[in-house]
Amino acid sequence: MTSFALALGLRQGEALGLKWSDLDLDEGVLQVRRSRNKPHFAHGCTDKPYGRKAAGRCSARVSTRPGAAPTKSRAGRRTIGLPDELVSILRAHQVQQLAEQVAARQLWTDEQWLFATRTGKPLNARTDHQEWKDLLKAAGIRTGRLHDARHTAATVMLLLGIPERAVMDAMGWATTAMAKRYQHITAPVRRDLASRVGGLLWATSSGQEGSEGGEDGSAGQLDSA
Repeated sequence: MTSFALALGLRQGEALGLKWSDLDLDEGVLQVRRSRNKPHFAHGCTDKPYGRKAAGRCSARVSTRPGAAPTKSRAGRRTIGLPDELVSILRAHQVQQLAEQVAARQLWTDEQWLFATRTGKPLNARTDHQEWKDLLKAAGIRTGRLHDARHTAATVMLLLGIPERAVMDAMGWATTAMAKRYQHITAPVRRDLASRVGGLLWATSSGQEGSEGGEDGSAGQLDSA
């Protein structure tokens, strides 16, 4: 899941809504067709002992929202290329899931979810969120939202100079307004990068002019680097 968020910028619901039929690992592409919805319940009892806002705790609760639905916009329905490294991860994930299916035996629910529980049920958004938190903690990184990984993916794409139109398609943005929001991030980073490169290529150490490293002293610095 984390690999998907960082490499492709998928929304959590879009990633959780993927099925194996949405992927072509040989061609290295996936199609975003649907999104998993956060569960929503209504009381199924008459006395409502849990209070109005605690329908999810009701023993007779009734689901009022489908588990998954087609993406809301045309831009959201899109085809995305998969990096080779991600294809390798997915192939390993497929092998692992097949092993879990064999272990679960008759308890397995074959709904073809890409990200599933050990019995084939769709992965819960809360479980995914907790795994993200655990990963950040293990890596010694400050806590952050899972959605921040999507922002990271968009920023990296723009910094790499990928055309704005292609970034829009990959991220599922309907307008250029979203890409504009990243300019306050990408522009300073590009300037900082240019400054650092310039400082490396044209910097000279005082008292080193005419040294054996080169005619102007800078070549020696480059060689040592």
